[in-house]
Amino acid sequence: MDEPVINQPAPPSQHSSAKSSAALFSIVAATAVTLLKVITGILTGSLGMLSEAAHSGIDLIAAAITFISVQLSDRPADEDHNYGHAKIESLSAFIESGLMLASCVWIIYEAVHRILFHNHLALTLSVWPFAVLVLSIVVDFTRSRTLRRVAREQQSEALAADALHFSTDIWSSIAVIIGLTATWIGERLHTPGLQLADPIAALAVAIIILRVCWSLARRTIDTLTDATPPELRQQRLQLMHDLHTIDGVLAVHSLRLRRAGPNTFADLTLGINRTLTFQRSEQITAQATSAIQGLLPGADVVVHSVPTADTSESIFDRVRAVAARLNLATHDVLVHRYNGGLHVEQHLEVDESMPLRDAHDLVTLLESEMRREVPQIATIVTHIESQPATIEHPAALEATRIEEDLRRAAAAFPEVLDIHEVVVTSPSSGDIQITLHCTLPDDLPMSRVHKVISELESTFRATHPDVTRLLIHPEPATDNRR
Repeated sequence: MDEPVINQPAPPSQHSSAKSSAALFSIVAATAVTLLKVITGILTGSLGMLSEAAHSGIDLIAAAITFISVQLSDRPADEDHNYGHAKIESLSAFIESGLMLASCVWIIYEAVHRILFHNHLALTLSVWPFAVLVLSIVVDFTRSRTLRRVAREQQSEALAADALHFSTDIWSSIAVIIGLTATWIGERLHTPGLQLADPIAALAVAIIILRVCWSLARRTIDTLTDATPPELRQQRLQLMHDLHTIDGVLAVHSLRLRRAGPNTFADLTLGINRTLTFQRSEQITAQATSAIQGLLPGADVVVHSVPTADTSESIFDRVRAVAARLNLATHDVLVHRYNGGLHVEQHLEVDESMPLRDAHDLVTLLESEMRREVPQIATIVTHIESQPATIEHPAALEATRIEEDLRRAAAAFPEVLDIHEVVVTSPSSGDIQITLHCTLPDDLPMSRVHKVISELESTFRATHPDVTRLLIHPEPATDNRR
């Protein structure tokens, strides 16, 4: 049988290297294109070309910022940045959108001024502006495709912003080519109106930049303000359904998802049945974590559990839940219906060194909380038992006589098939303590098991008052480990 293939994520160094290489390539390309457009724009006097040069200059600054941001964003989490540094990429994208907006303001101002006042409309045209723009389109297409691929592989928001930015440069370059072509035609046909084509093309470039700027700024602001991305909103619905199907989960009080660069963080609060053990609660937490990471691989998951009352809880469950909430140990809880109300009997274990006054105050608190939890309770009787606070080192006694007495007492109960593993000890206090295993029929109901064991204990201790503790462990006949 083939071994399952587990796709391990690439080490951080590989992620950083791939992103840095793509960002560095973008800087080199932006530098070359910007220089060519500036020279050509100055020689021709074309506002469209100068606006493209300004746009490419912004590209160069943005590429440099991106290069720096991808270097910093891959740093691991530290004491000052517990969630890592991935949001530096979002900050880089936000700064880039601000630079793009500034270039738009200048381009729009200059274009409107030329259209209204007919200044600087005469252009010195040649084949070079067209060649530079075509070269720019080829370069922008290449680097946009490269950046988009690396951004998708590394989930880099800064590279994705650059890819989007450079892909729009293609359309703005085409707009400038159209403007220059219309101006050239206007000169050849002596049509003055076509001289406005160049500033109009510059306005078209500005509109394209504004559109990209708005899209980029909105996305980065959402990331910086921890807004849930649209794709995570859809996955959140599926996760809510999956979490509710986990056995023991009574409610999903909150589920918050957010992204920081390539990292996804999930923070949820589950209502878990309060009668479950701590170990079972941990298992449910692990299941919830697995459910989220199954849909969002590599997600950083924090699960907070809240003990919650289940509508199916019995009176016994609710009474024990009160003791558990107060961190108290109770056992042998009995509930009787008496005169229209409930009568509760229970045993409470306290430290053997606790004074009676403190123990009684503890019982009073416990009983008042039980009455608040279950208003139907009319009376409560609590038997206080002391539990050893230190570990005793008892010496084993000769147990032959005591074991014989135990067997004689057990013979009076037909349900008792056997007693074995009898251990008799005497701690430093001098009291006698006994533990033993008792074999009973497999199908004997637990109510009868408890009654037989209790009666056996009472019968034996009536003839042995020096025995302070008798612990009997019941075993089914099929599991008799003699």
